[in-house]
Amino acid sequence: MGLGRKLDVPVCDLSLLKGIWEVRVKKHRQRQKKEQERVEKSALPKIDQQWQYRIYCKTLKTQDRNLLHHYLERSTLTDIQPYTEAEQQDHKDSQDQKDPEQSKLIFRLDGDRWTAFPRELQWMTYLKEWHVTGTQIRQLPDYLACFTQLTVLEIPKNVIAELPPEIGKLTELRELNVNYNRLSKVPPELGNCENLERLQLAGNHNLSELPFELSSLKQLVHLDIAENRFVSIPICSLRMSSLQLLDLSNNSLTDLPQDMDRLEKLVTLFVHKNNLPYLPHCLCNISTLKMIVVSGDELNCIPTKLCYNPEIKFIRLYDNPNSIEKKKKKEEEEEKKKEKKKKRWTQPREEEEVKKDSREKEFMEAYISSLNDRDTVPYSTTKVTISCLL
Repeated sequence: MGLGRKLDVPVCDLSLLKGIWEVRVKKHRQRQKKEQERVEKSALPKIDQQWQYRIYCKTLKTQDRNLLHHYLERSTLTDIQPYTEAEQQDHKDSQDQKDPEQSKLIFRLDGDRWTAFPRELQWMTYLKEWHVTGTQIRQLPDYLACFTQLTVLEIPKNVIAELPPEIGKLTELRELNVNYNRLSKVPPELGNCENLERLQLAGNHNLSELPFELSSLKQLVHLDIAENRFVSIPICSLRMSSLQLLDLSNNSLTDLPQDMDRLEKLVTLFVHKNNLPYLPHCLCNISTLKMIVVSGDELNCIPTKLCYNPEIKFIRLYDNPNSIEKKKKKEEEEEKKKEKKKKRWTQPREEEEVKKDSREKEFMEAYISSLNDRDTVPYSTTKVTISCLL
């Protein structure tokens, strides 16, 4: 090679290579999404469901099989016959005229004898409401995503430890109640339920944050995250533009953000039983605000406009000094006995605490709702507990 000969050295632009790979990755993800949608829309899951149903029926006795067929007579398994749109509409109208209650397709389950959902539930995909209360169920079923018509999912006072990511496929969901369970986190996929109007997550004790993806819940009007371990208001809640009721009571809040006036439609705010020394002035900018409930024991700085505004019911709750001292003594005694407690006593204690918290919250809701009909707010109220032994 001669010394005077020039060499052409190729120079690569890293930004150009990065752009090429980003385009490839984007196309690959789009193909994956289309393939997933194709699989979901295909007939294979329905065929598999039908075969599983037939196999299960083979294991039943004739009487049980007939009862199951009668119970599932409105399921999707019997809707295989082809209908035109006009015939489907006429069929639906005739069913509603015969029995209006049939339009309310509700599944109910309660009692601590239940430790799992019944197997027959997986074929009732036509259901629109679930009401499961007071059971020993620890998790939601794997086939939850098949219930695409579900609008109400009420599962309070169970022992559910987590919500599956498949809950994001319930796009018709309007109400979700998971009060008094054992949640420690909420899946970000819940943000896909954009039609959600009520979200209740009170009394889970280990819940301390909400994913930012819940910001997409623009239709949400009721958010209840009371009796948890929040130390600050979730950022996503300030982006729920339709929010009318926000319950943050009985947490560990030490302050409220200065941009709470972003909730332009907020009507009711519960922040009692926290550690708030002051309320931000931005609350005065919310023209729709009608009721604020706070704890007056530690609160020492309140905007004057909130206190003397005739349009706002400003309720300050004070604890009885005697009850505060008893509570402190009780907490000290419990801390001393924690190391000596046996594991077999742990479960009953937790269940008793959950029931107690639930009763307290129900009382507060009934009391505060009674104030809506009053012209003025009472200075003080005495709570009386009456026990009857029959």
